[in-house]
Amino acid sequence: MTRVPWGLNESPSGARRRENLSTKAEQSGKRDGPSESEFEPHQALLLSRWLLLGTVVGALAGAASAVFLILLDLATHFRDSTEGLVFLLPLAGFGIGLFYERFGAPIGAGNDLVIDTIHDDGPEIPLRMFPMVLLGTVLTHLFGGSAGREGTAVQMGASLADAFAHRIGLSRALRLQLLAAGVAGGFGSVFGTPIAGAIFALEFVVWGQIQYRALVPALTAAVVGDFVTSRVFGVVHTPYPPVEPLALTPLLLAKWVVFALAVAAVSVVFIELTHGLKRLGVRWFPRLPVRMVVGGGLVVLLWQLFGTSDYLGLGVPTIVRAFVEPEMSPLTFVLKLLFTAVTLASGFLGGEVTPLFFIGATLGNALASPLSLPLGLAAGVGLAAVFATSSNTPLALSVMAVELLGAAVLPHAAIVCVLACVFSGQRTIYRAQRLSAKPGRAVLRGARPSRSPDRADAESGGPPPPG
Repeated sequence: MTRVPWGLNESPSGARRRENLSTKAEQSGKRDGPSESEFEPHQALLLSRWLLLGTVVGALAGAASAVFLILLDLATHFRDSTEGLVFLLPLAGFGIGLFYERFGAPIGAGNDLVIDTIHDDGPEIPLRMFPMVLLGTVLTHLFGGSAGREGTAVQMGASLADAFAHRIGLSRALRLQLLAAGVAGGFGSVFGTPIAGAIFALEFVVWGQIQYRALVPALTAAVVGDFVTSRVFGVVHTPYPPVEPLALTPLLLAKWVVFALAVAAVSVVFIELTHGLKRLGVRWFPRLPVRMVVGGGLVVLLWQLFGTSDYLGLGVPTIVRAFVEPEMSPLTFVLKLLFTAVTLASGFLGGEVTPLFFIGATLGNALASPLSLPLGLAAGVGLAAVFATSSNTPLALSVMAVELLGAAVLPHAAIVCVLACVFSGQRTIYRAQRLSAKPGRAVLRGARPSRSPDRADAESGGPPPPG
């Protein structure tokens, strides 16, 4: 008897029936689906459209990131040479707060607005988000606020992409893919990590689910954005010391489990402290300008109390030191966490990535000696893992670690990023981030889905502060 390969459990009669149907279809010139040749023109057209749109969005995001990084560098150098400016942080906060209170209400949710728009196909992101977050972030850094730059880059890229999508009348599906491309272009170009930027844009909207439909435009935008920033505008990103290879052993894996527990604990403290201070600030000081004055005053007080400017601004020099200086204070990461939580909770603009890099690298520095880990490797893994855990983006940050530190860091960073995300219970700095499925009761007992902005507003008594 001739075997017909329809399936292992199919009866011979069933196989013969399907064989007969197939023969009749072939005789009539019909097939079950379109042929490969029928797909080719459509796929080629779609790919060309993705590449073109991704290139345009990447160029816009890359140019915006370049201008932003140049201004940010000038502001940082000017503040370092004129430290008295830090005393004016409360006054700067009052001015930024008044401006946002008057003109920034539609964009006050920051990254959460971008996530909600991508997820829910919301209304157009106002184009004024681009200049407002750029100016607000530069002023935050000029006067010493402890903030990052990822939030600004993501919001600029998304607002430019959405404006472009609406101006040329794209469909809903293409518009959402272009929004992801804007996020990828902004994130990848501001750090010089295009592959991680593309993955981050696909990973950060929904925890546990990657939006592959936007892969081509996101990757295109990230690569083009990085090219425009670094090659066209000549922006030089911070070089980090490469990590030396280290073989995985059972003992080393056990150490990484302990390391991941510490990363998860620090990330949870940062997330809960920042969100808690935001809620308290809105409750006690309903007006944003007043809230920013108080927050700016607290940062100035902390600056004077600890007598150092290491915790102001981005703190990149300290991040680099964490890779090579074994005698750093074990409380360095604690103080940066405190400075950053106060700054962002009170409404100053920027982002969390670089401060969390600082916290993670110095946490790794503090754990290297007790766990007998190579200093550079511990700092590098900590740098990637704290932000991965705080944003629920372990894949993107594992790749980012490779782009920043070399391929030798990959297995170690991936293990710690994934474990720490599990241990943290899926808490997140992005309150609009969704969960793709209910967490398991045993392993993820502490997990809880993020609240929607509307619900968060109702509980806190007002809209969340920008940034």
